[in-house]
Amino acid sequence: MSDKIEGIVEHIIFNNPDNGYTVLELSTADEDEIVAVGSFPYVGVGENILLSGNMVDNPRYGEQFVADSFEITVPSEPLLMERYLGSGAIKGVGKALAKRIVKAFGAETRHIIFDDPERLSEVKGISDEKARDIGREAANKRDYQDAMIFLAQYGINGSLAFKLFNHYHNSIYDVLKTNPYRIAEEVKGVGFLTADEIAMRSGLGADSEFRIRSGILYALNQDTVNGNTYTLRDRLYEKTAQMLAVEIRKDDFDVLIQNLAFDRKIRVLDNKIYLRSMYKLENESASLLIGLNSIDPSLKKDFSEEIKSILEEEGKKPDKMQIKAINAAYNNGVSVITGGPGTGKTTTIEGMIKFFSDKGKKVALTAPTGRAAKRMEETSGHESFTIHRLLESRGGGDDEEISFERNRDNPLEYDVIIVDEMSMVDIRLFHALIMAVPEGCRLILAGDADQLPSVGPGNVLKDIINSGAFSVVKLEKIFRQDEESNIVINAHKIISGIHMDIDNKSPDFCFLERDNADSTMSAVWQLVSFILPHHFKCSSGDIQVMSPTKKGNLGARAINSNLQMAFNPHESGKGEYKGGDGRILRKGDKVMQIKNNYDAEWIVRGLHGIAIESGKGIYNGDIGRIKDVFEETAELVVEFDEKREVRYGFSELDQLELAYCITIHKSQGSEYEAVVLPLLSVPRIMINRNLLYTAVTRAKKSVVIVGDRKVFDEMIDQSDTNERLTGLKDRIIEKKSLPQM
Repeated sequence: MSDKIEGIVEHIIFNNPDNGYTVLELSTADEDEIVAVGSFPYVGVGENILLSGNMVDNPRYGEQFVADSFEITVPSEPLLMERYLGSGAIKGVGKALAKRIVKAFGAETRHIIFDDPERLSEVKGISDEKARDIGREAANKRDYQDAMIFLAQYGINGSLAFKLFNHYHNSIYDVLKTNPYRIAEEVKGVGFLTADEIAMRSGLGADSEFRIRSGILYALNQDTVNGNTYTLRDRLYEKTAQMLAVEIRKDDFDVLIQNLAFDRKIRVLDNKIYLRSMYKLENESASLLIGLNSIDPSLKKDFSEEIKSILEEEGKKPDKMQIKAINAAYNNGVSVITGGPGTGKTTTIEGMIKFFSDKGKKVALTAPTGRAAKRMEETSGHESFTIHRLLESRGGGDDEEISFERNRDNPLEYDVIIVDEMSMVDIRLFHALIMAVPEGCRLILAGDADQLPSVGPGNVLKDIINSGAFSVVKLEKIFRQDEESNIVINAHKIISGIHMDIDNKSPDFCFLERDNADSTMSAVWQLVSFILPHHFKCSSGDIQVMSPTKKGNLGARAINSNLQMAFNPHESGKGEYKGGDGRILRKGDKVMQIKNNYDAEWIVRGLHGIAIESGKGIYNGDIGRIKDVFEETAELVVEFDEKREVRYGFSELDQLELAYCITIHKSQGSEYEAVVLPLLSVPRIMINRNLLYTAVTRAKKSVVIVGDRKVFDEMIDQSDTNERLTGLKDRIIEKKSLPQM
């Protein structure tokens, strides 16, 4: 038989937000202090709760009340009521006022607060207006508690319950009973899978029209995750049916597509289905590009001789295509420079900076990642910004969209903007950038169109080049052939689909054949630990191992685990963090920041540990070392480039990954002294020359490939079979054909 106890929650000792399991300290009317355990998913300090369960004697923690059920109540006993009100449970009522209210109304206090709040004005210090305010707060409190109990029936607890109540308030009952899939469309941070789970609990059928409609939007969203900005109608139909595991009549599907278009959720262009937001990004970007490219023909001039002199003054032997690129940058509002490694993009950009600066133009240099921006700054000698920093980004938390201070209403204040590593820029970031480019500013886009496309949706650089609407100068002459030797030569062969002989006579491009994972891993370890550091007089940290994939016995995760054990094994007294997923981060580990964190505070320390510089912002791709792990405070400190120290709470460690090995995608925009690339068993989807080309072009001094020569040759043979479905090119061509105002 269950016992019952009632009391005020004085302290939350432990709470698991995932399942609501909580250990709390309860104070009863008799002023007993009781520790209670159970699933209390939405109980907070100050709440009055009624528990059913039994008192048990835990051999480790002592006497505890183990609750099998509970309800949040408003106490009727005057002493508990005073403490309840005094805890701040109802906004506007503190301890002193709570005492006066309970003294005035005694056992009737609960009834007065919730059912007849106007009478609170009888208490000294409470005006009629304040009485109404307290009444409204009490009603809101009751509504919230009722909603929490209702949501718990659907397995919705903790932060999700709070989020849904804040969005819908008392409408949440109707939403969940009629169409739970609305929450996936209307509440930020809540996706289809969560809504689907809730709908299944509510008894909604698997073939419900609401479910299929929401599934269509989810399938479209998934395609953007894969880099596409639209989906073909038949493909979307098949994908939705397969994902939902239901049969969908084609006529019903077409009706739902029509309804979604009518509701402005999607845009339909013949057999192409866009999320409305994706179409808007491409359409607006195309309009802005065409507008920026309009320059008064009378202002166009040939500066070839002047440009040639500038390059020669800088000690460069100018190529005619470099001169053409700088000329084009002046004579066009939008221009593109593209070319592979060693073709002089850096020299061309340096020439542009000097040319425009001599003409009194204010020039901004920018790139999509912190490491790419830093490289640009080091090679040009001019300050460079990430695009996010240039646009003064704000937000970007878990459920928070990034916004930018710089936009159409508050544009950037530059005459020339040069963007490097454009292949990495997705349509969302490009749209944000071009929205902030002022009228009359020259926009110069530099990049290697043969690199991997952006992680996010779109294929912006290729679409702009292929539209034929803008000046495009392709640099093809290899300047660094003698200096860089086989790295540059072989990179160009790879992207051209040409096989090559690798005799391993030169250390700059080698192939070590191995036929199993163990021997491949052993070779990787030897290369990183002593062979390459000894030959190139560098540290193991300057050598980057890359893998085509995260998973598998030679994926980034497995290699990281092996290299961590080799280079930084567990030692008594060495601080480390152990995650619930088995991940270990240890003092001394090489790690990478895997998401932009614009609010992360960093400091640089001088003598005696005194802070001499500070700032904000750590970016996706930044690599550092774990300097300290403080297990007692659940924190660790990472030292990034330029001795910037960032402190992370253990709850923030989803931002970090081990970086002894990284995926090739994560390497974009970076350069390393040497690259080690294990290629043995590679997933079919990763067998393409662009991936191999990207890995090879990240190395400055040496590339060593370890594994199966057949895989290497297959990657060279295979051009990119996963061509993205993007429409920026088509939108540009459309806008170009319209009469210009």
